[in-house]
Amino acid sequence: MTKWVKLLIFIIICQLAGVIGSIFTTPQITGWYANLQKPSFAPPNWLFGPVWTILFTLMGISLYWIWGMRLERNFRRAISFFGIQLVLNILWNFFFFGLQNPLYGLIEIILLWITIAITIFEFYKLSKKAGLILLPYIIWVSIATALNYYVLILNV
Repeated sequence: MTKWVKLLIFIIICQLAGVIGSIFTTPQITGWYANLQKPSFAPPNWLFGPVWTILFTLMGISLYWIWGMRLERNFRRAISFFGIQLVLNILWNFFFFGLQNPLYGLIEIILLWITIAITIFEFYKLSKKAGLILLPYIIWVSIATALNYYVLILNV
């Protein structure tokens, strides 16, 4: 299998997490979410799709770089945390949008943030570029965490 095909497969795997999450999110953007009080820093709705597409692509590239290090000692640990954070990413959409529960969403996104941080650390130990390329992801999830918090507080 060529390098480009492998890279594409890893990007598709990560994009699938986004597609699964969007099953819960998309119907609520113009419904439940539209009617919530949000903080002034809330990004416009049209920005979420492009940003997540870029972030899932960066995750796929990072995963591809790490996959080439399968024989390294900490590979399994790094890949395990990557898989956990990918599942937690999907689950946040379920809790926040699917269940329409900002409290469960907040608890879950904090776990997601911690797991992303560990993933970045573990990836960085194996490949600096694989860890660093995930920094926009944790920055965006930090913004999403603050947004989730304020949605909870403003809508109690």
